[in-house]
Amino acid sequence: MATDVKVRYSDKDLAEFKALIEGKIKKAYQDLELLKSSYKNDGNNGTDDTSPTFKAFEEGSETMSREANTQLALRQEKFIRDLKNALVRIENKTYGICRVTGKLINKDRLKLVPHATLSIEAKNMQ
Repeated sequence: MATDVKVRYSDKDLAEFKALIEGKIKKAYQDLELLKSSYKNDGNNGTDDTSPTFKAFEEGSETMSREANTQLALRQEKFIRDLKNALVRIENKTYGICRVTGKLINKDRLKLVPHATLSIEAKNMQ
């Protein structure tokens, strides 16, 4: 990889990516709050007077969904971290440069995966 990168996205492009990423971060925080509130909820759906078998089934299901929500929340926190790191790369004017090939990552890829650090070419080499 080249140490002095001469190829980079223009300041105008970087500003557009920054706006896109900031929007995604805001949405990601909203999604994270939804996940957190759903697993903090006591989950009692008024099944106190129903059969013990159903109650046991529901408690098992509740535990599984709480674990799934925790996993989703952890994944969401990593996504937010990756997006924030992308903002740092924008500030450093290194955003959109593949960390393996040193070439620009395709704009369409960055619009879909704004925290990408690898070009498709580099990703296929893995």
